[in-house]
Amino acid sequence: MSGHVSIKLASERVNPSVASNNEIPRFFTPGEVICGLGDFMRGHGTYLEDNNIKSSVAGVMQKVNKLICIHPLKSRYVGEIGDVVVGRVIEVQQKRWKVETNSRLDSVLQLSSVNLPGGELRRRSAEDEQMMRQLLKEGDLISAEVQSIYSDGSLSLHTRSLKYGKLQQGVMVKVFPSLIRRRKNHFHVFSFGISMIIGNNGFIWISPIPRELTNEVRNVNADTSSPEVSKHERKAIARMKNCIAALASSKMMLDDNSLRYAYEESFKYLNVKDLLDPEAMLDVAFLTQHRINDYDED
Repeated sequence: MSGHVSIKLASERVNPSVASNNEIPRFFTPGEVICGLGDFMRGHGTYLEDNNIKSSVAGVMQKVNKLICIHPLKSRYVGEIGDVVVGRVIEVQQKRWKVETNSRLDSVLQLSSVNLPGGELRRRSAEDEQMMRQLLKEGDLISAEVQSIYSDGSLSLHTRSLKYGKLQQGVMVKVFPSLIRRRKNHFHVFSFGISMIIGNNGFIWISPIPRELTNEVRNVNADTSSPEVSKHERKAIARMKNCIAALASSKMMLDDNSLRYAYEESFKYLNVKDLLDPEAMLDVAFLTQHRINDYDED
C-alpha cells in the first residue's frame, strides 16, 4: 500500500507549459529536471544546467506566467497581504502584541488594528492601552489577516473583520505552510459538526460549530465563558486532527475538499486512535488521493 501511495503522489509530472492553478501541484526533488529552458524563466528554488531548469530544493512547483519557482516543503511561512493566519500571542508590548505565526520573524498586531468591545471605531486612548491584557494576553490564540509587510519581512496583522479574533474551545494543528492550498475562503464549516480555519501559515484551527450565530462582534472581546464541548464534538475534532496528520505525512495538499474526503474515508477505522498507525495513515491518504483524482476527472 505504501508503495502505491508514494508512486501516485510523486509520479504525476506536470508540464509547466500547460500547468494551471487548478491542477495538483507537482512535487520535485533536488536535481530533478523541471523543464527545458525554452521560454521560461527560473525563479527561487531552481538552477540552470545543460539548458534545463532543475530544482535545487525539495518542494512543489508554482508557475506565474513564464516564471517557475520551487517552494520548499520545510520552510518558514512567507506572508502575503490578505493571507489568513492563525497565531499565538507571545508578548504584550506598548500599543501592540507580538504574535508567533510560523514565520522567520514575529508578527505584530497593533492596538489600533483590533476591534474594541462593542466594536467602537475611535482613537485608542491611554486607558485602552492599560487594558490590553484584558483583550489579549500571552498564550492566547487568534485568527487574523495580514495587513501589510514591513521592510524586514515581518508581518503586520489586523482583526478588524468580524470573522477574526480570539480563538477558544478547539485544537491547533501545525503543518508545513507549503502544504496549504491557497483558496478564496479559509474558513469552513463542515456538516459533521466542526469548523476549521486553515491558516496560510500552516496553523490549522479545529473547533466545534458555534452554538449561536449572532450579529455580535466575534473578536478579541469574546466572552470567556464558552459552552462545554460534547463528547461527539471531541471525537470529531480528534478524528480530523489525525486526518490532517495522515495527509501531511504523505505530503498532500490541504484544503476543505481533501480534508473532507479524508474525514469520510477515515471511518474505515472506527477507533480514532487507530488512525495514528502508519499503515492506516497511508491508507487514508491513498483513498483520499483517489477521490481527488475522480473529482478532477469529472
